[in-house]
Amino acid sequence: MTLEMPADSTGADDVRVLLIEDDTGLQRQMRWALAPIEASIAGSRSEALRLFRDQGPFDIVVLDLGLPPDADGASEGLKALNELLTLAPDTKVIVASGNSVRRNAVEAVGRGAFDFVSKPIDIDELKLIIARARRMKALEEENRVLRTEGARQSFGLVFRSPQMASVQRLIERVGTTDVSVLILGETGTGKEMVGRALHEASPRRSRRFVALNCASIPENLLESELFGHERGAFTGAIKQTPGKVELANGGTLFLDEIGDMPIALQAKLLRFLQDRQFERVGGRTSISVDVRVVSATNRALESLLSQSAFREDLYYRLNGVRIDLPALRDRDGDALLLAHHFLNLYSRQNNRSFRGFSEDGVGAIASYRWPGNIRELENRVRRAVIMSDGNLITAADLELSDGVAAKQDLCLRTATEKLERTLVTQALAASRNNISRAAKELGISRPHLYKLMRSLGISGGDE
Repeated sequence: MTLEMPADSTGADDVRVLLIEDDTGLQRQMRWALAPIEASIAGSRSEALRLFRDQGPFDIVVLDLGLPPDADGASEGLKALNELLTLAPDTKVIVASGNSVRRNAVEAVGRGAFDFVSKPIDIDELKLIIARARRMKALEEENRVLRTEGARQSFGLVFRSPQMASVQRLIERVGTTDVSVLILGETGTGKEMVGRALHEASPRRSRRFVALNCASIPENLLESELFGHERGAFTGAIKQTPGKVELANGGTLFLDEIGDMPIALQAKLLRFLQDRQFERVGGRTSISVDVRVVSATNRALESLLSQSAFREDLYYRLNGVRIDLPALRDRDGDALLLAHHFLNLYSRQNNRSFRGFSEDGVGAIASYRWPGNIRELENRVRRAVIMSDGNLITAADLELSDGVAAKQDLCLRTATEKLERTLVTQALAASRNNISRAAKELGISRPHLYKLMRSLGISGGDE
């Protein structure tokens, strides 16, 4: 068989390829035709296994199924496929099989081969498959890096961005105190998670963390939920019931959506915050508790103050320390990091196995504006894990295709700076803060990377 030199190459001179072919003439022709790729040669299953053990796993293997002693069948080739994938499950194996025995190639793909090419081999087709295998392997490696490197988990918070690193430092600083904390942020940004992180950072961590959503309870029941009630205090009050304040004694009380609390109840809450004493609804006995109060809202409290919809004195009582949570779209690189976190979490819960996200899935996650923030991301990934039929989560699985992504900011300078920040932080994370490796990954010099880091306000890095 004659192979013609292709017009262009994959540009993959760094990829390690192994050709398993018993025909010496075809070995030479394929090796020449695949240049500039440096391909190693094995003429049998045993020789291929020896090369794997001596030289380490190859990135891509081109495997002729018709190997001796079963040159006219596929038993030896299929056995080689099984053994190679056992040694190196991430290796991309491309099988070669004649059209007359196409079923053998289909069986090989079912056993884990990446793809197949028909004999006689069209070298252009083979090089396209090799290029696709390289992209898949690189994508899987990126998925692995994002799952295992660069991420920080602090008190349950998953992040890598400098924006959340600032939040983490604030949590660590005020967590050990009893100061009241007000957490501000859009819906779905993880305000309750930050509240729990403050609790876990405090000496109260062994006691209860009690949460109350002020927007989810009818106004006439909210006081009872907060302070409890005595038997007979109102219709249906058949027994004495402690409220959230009492249940949180010794621990932390988290008041979510505090901006939705009725103005009348705000006065009672203020009175409690002043002396840490309260009375149950319908009761006359004053009860004292030792509790730390953390509150949160997605509403602009300053605007509510100007409208007299929120008490100014209560605002200053709650706002001992203020934590502003950034929206997910403003957290450099965290969307993809969190997507991998949720993919791992829900894959385990649903007994599913995925290699990660496809190329278009990664692009969709990075470009989407995430109006629902982390909650929306989590829901999309959970649904995709349940519904996807493939081994990679795609943009369609996430329902982020066909123009779902929001319109991007058209300011070129802003978009360029955001992209640079994302790429630099990802490169530093992937290289474990090694400046030389990160610069090489980005295709720039070390001095250029240092200059870029200074201009973007990114610290860290070592040689």
